[in-house]
Amino acid sequence: MRSVRTISAVDSHTEGMPTRVVTGGVAPVPGATMAERRRYAMEHLDPLRRFLVDEPRGHPAMSGAILQPPTRTDADWGVLYIEVSGFLPMCGHGTIGVATVLVETGMVTVTEPETVVRLDTPAGLVEARVTVRDGVAEKVTLRNVDAFALELDAKVRVPGLGEVRYDMAYGGNFYAIVDLASLGLPFDRARKDDILAAGLAISEAVDAHTPPVHPADPAIRGCKHVQFLAPGSDARHSRNAMAIRPGWFDRSPCGTGTCARMAQLHARGELALDTEFVNESFIGTRFTGQLVGTSEVAGVPAVVPEFSGRAWITGTANYLLDPADPFPNGFVL
Repeated sequence: MRSVRTISAVDSHTEGMPTRVVTGGVAPVPGATMAERRRYAMEHLDPLRRFLVDEPRGHPAMSGAILQPPTRTDADWGVLYIEVSGFLPMCGHGTIGVATVLVETGMVTVTEPETVVRLDTPAGLVEARVTVRDGVAEKVTLRNVDAFALELDAKVRVPGLGEVRYDMAYGGNFYAIVDLASLGLPFDRARKDDILAAGLAISEAVDAHTPPVHPADPAIRGCKHVQFLAPGSDARHSRNAMAIRPGWFDRSPCGTGTCARMAQLHARGELALDTEFVNESFIGTRFTGQLVGTSEVAGVPAVVPEFSGRAWITGTANYLLDPADPFPNGFVL
């Protein structure tokens, strides 16, 4: 067996969505902050991302996290988030996966009944409170970066769909939030191809017309996620089909999407602080969240979100690259 690259990882899934947590084989990425490291990775390390998430080692809905030394003294680990769409500022389900892996592999000091893990992410510091029993991570509660509604009742003309109304909110990534029924589509996995096609068309139209930009970090921009709300979704219990460029659904309820949804509901006066909110995925798994405070992001009113979910380790592996492999960076079919 020969290899010119060896990457060690612990694979997990969070409420159905995979996270490949890279624990070895990647040197510290240059940058004084994780945001700078993300920008460097976007410019110089995309072949590494593709090697890990694209076929044949990954699949069209693969995501992961690359562990790094932190850039700040109040964090335990730094994290760079990867998925088939690129390097993300933040990933909620991925952070739950990272915290679970760190605890269950002993990569942080573990205390029971709760272990607190502080993660340095490109979007900011994220605190994970891990419920631990007999060394097992039973639940992870994240205090995420500040979330906010950027636009309410925005409109965009979409080829094949006409005028589409949406709210734009941020919870670590930007989300166009759309009532699925307004498009004449049912919340039905049998119609997933039609729902996904609509999501991609809306995402592309939004970015062509009014691409969202983070008010404090212009490097966080663009809409790759469309959160389709099922009929009956409200401020107590929401169901979503999360369509993501370049063409897949989030299997989990989506952590940063849950935070964006809570920020949108709060901006509409529908979700008060310290009120439980349940967000359900397209496959029926759930995150439970709440807003624990208000804040401000570069003059934009914001909220402080928390949410909880579960992750399970599914395997460990060393991913190798044979020098004769015709697909050194993977491929997309």
